[in-house]
Amino acid sequence: MNPMLKYTLARIGLFVAVAAILVVIPVPLHILIKLAIAVLVSALLSLFLLKGLRDDVAHQLAGAQQRRAAEKERLRSALAGDEQTGGENQTGGENKDSDPA
Repeated sequence: MNPMLKYTLARIGLFVAVAAILVVIPVPLHILIKLAIAVLVSALLSLFLLKGLRDDVAHQLAGAQQRRAAEKERLRSALAGDEQTGGENQTGGENKDSDPA
């Protein structure tokens, strides 16, 4: 499974768990206040509990960035003419400017 998807689902699950706990606790607060507290608490908990998943996402993004940078450099060198295409300057052994007579 994609590390970004795992991390996103874990963050949502952590928020739902914290929100469920706060909604069940009989504290006289408006539901939106409880949900705002759940957002803050789940964000703080994710810093500690989801460190491994966050590192996996960072490695995936770094790998993608390295592949894009390598492809960009390859394309730049090809456009600059630094890369041999294998088919340049081949005339087939015939001089097309010569007179056949």
